[in-house]
Amino acid sequence: MKGTSLVVSVVLFVAVIVLYVLHFTSGSTGSTSQIKAAIGVSGDGLKIAYIKADSVILNYNLSADLHDEFAKKQEAYTTEYGTKRQSFEKEAAAFQEKLQRGGFLTEQRAVQERDRLLGKEQEIQKLDQELSTKLAEIQQTNNNKILDNLMDYLNEYNEIAGYDFILNGSNVLIGPDANNITGEVLKALNEQYEKAKAE
Repeated sequence: MKGTSLVVSVVLFVAVIVLYVLHFTSGSTGSTSQIKAAIGVSGDGLKIAYIKADSVILNYNLSADLHDEFAKKQEAYTTEYGTKRQSFEKEAAAFQEKLQRGGFLTEQRAVQERDRLLGKEQEIQKLDQELSTKLAEIQQTNNNKILDNLMDYLNEYNEIAGYDFILNGSNVLIGPDANNITGEVLKALNEQYEKAKAE
């Protein structure tokens, strides 16, 4: 991230210097062709498009389906953990009550029961960690799948479109809508996904 923003900053700095030099050395504001020549752009110029990746993620059908599957697994894991935790808490409360009223025949039996409950609590904590890890892995796999599909499509798309750069639009503050290919890409991704799902 830092390397990318440094590169962008350097490019912008060089562009500002070129514009400054052109403005003050030519006595006029400088033509578009002069500016393009000064920064090394050919007569055709750079072909740049941008895509709003956050919009794609929010509106991509694959993303919605993966989110629904993830939510179901998360609910199942939460239910499993909650059931075991409630069972443990009931057993712990019963142990505490029995201990207070002197319900154990021997101190050794009370210690055994306490140790059993401590072991069960550790198992529940381990289960919580395992389930949290599984959910994080599922989320990472889902994110990678969405990103891979997006990048695969953009590579295919760019073979035909021939853009020099396709940028993430979340960093574009001002840009012509003609360069925004989000809708076009999202439509194609959803069509591909629905076709694959139907097969």
